[in-house]
Amino acid sequence: MIKKIVVIGPESTGKSTLCEQLAAHYKTVWVREYAREYLLANGTNYTFENLLDIAKGQVAGEESAMSNEQEAMGNGQWTMNHQLLFIDTDMYVMKVWCEFVFGKCHNWILDQITERKYDLYLLCNVDLPWVKDELREYPDLESREKLYHFYKDLMVNQETPWVDISGNYEERLQKAINAVDTIL
Repeated sequence: MIKKIVVIGPESTGKSTLCEQLAAHYKTVWVREYAREYLLANGTNYTFENLLDIAKGQVAGEESAMSNEQEAMGNGQWTMNHQLLFIDTDMYVMKVWCEFVFGKCHNWILDQITERKYDLYLLCNVDLPWVKDELREYPDLESREKLYHFYKDLMVNQETPWVDISGNYEERLQKAINAVDTIL
């Protein structure tokens, strides 16, 4: 059975870097954040409806990765660790994004939150320095901390185990490895 670990948190908190590092450490694959691909292709002037398209693209990427992993397991292809799948962003991120920007959330996203099951959440804290890129919107510490607390409230009020990930990049990786090792 594949263990699914989701890395969430505000933008510029090292989510993608951590997913890539964990996938390399455990010799497995990771699901990239679909929003980056979508916004790079379609521009950053997005609407509420665009967020639903992004959410569906994120779920499709996860489903594709799960399908490929299960197929590889069934074919006896054990060149990689097919027991773990790291996921950069899930529907909690989409919920926070919808509500923070538009004050409401798509029912489809809320339904996915209740339907999709994960084994561990890694919540990235805002203690890393902000790194500007063409897609990021909230460089101010006040917004970043507010968003982090939205995520933390979600984690506290759901049943899946979660770990707060803070510190420099190496400390974050070690905390994440320790957390993943506890569910293996």
